[in-house]
Amino acid sequence: MWDQRYSEPDYAYGTEPNDFLRAMVGRLPPGRLLSLGEGEGRNAVWLAGQGFVVTAVDSSAVGLNKARRLAAERGVRIETCHADLAEFPIETEAWDAVVSIFCHLPPALRRQVHRRVVQGLRPGGMLLLEAYTPRQLAFGTGGPPLAEMTMDLIGLRSELAGLELLHAEELEREVREGRYHTGQGAVVQLLGVRR
Repeated sequence: MWDQRYSEPDYAYGTEPNDFLRAMVGRLPPGRLLSLGEGEGRNAVWLAGQGFVVTAVDSSAVGLNKARRLAAERGVRIETCHADLAEFPIETEAWDAVVSIFCHLPPALRRQVHRRVVQGLRPGGMLLLEAYTPRQLAFGTGGPPLAEMTMDLIGLRSELAGLELLHAEELEREVREGRYHTGQGAVVQLLGVRR
């Protein structure tokens, strides 16, 4: 599915960073940053421009090719890793920050990845996450078609045990990110730190 979506000539979710990421980037510690489910590179490329050393992981080789092209156009460098998150090794205490923007996974895999993210952060390292909540299905303006693929704060607090949540809320907001995220959306936004 993702290779097909990213084969379109335009960038499916645009080339500008996510609004929540843009608003919170100043709180992230500098250094090595891992971006999960990065797709075509809009967030990774922008973060590289902010001085982060970015590794972008995604299961779509087509998306990552576009990410490298966008990085070249913007004059920044990102490392890309073509991998399924089920197999991608997140090294222990290796990352200063992890970013997960609309990275929707099946529940069992999501819980596994979130556990590995917590372990992968250095002390003081932060996770920044935005995802659609189950209420998003009523809007139909983007995101997964199944409620089990969405996230909510109750589940995230459990899955991300070990992080102190500095910012955590569910809200409705206007999402304008390319062709596939357009309109009012129901999201959860979270910033957590590993102590």
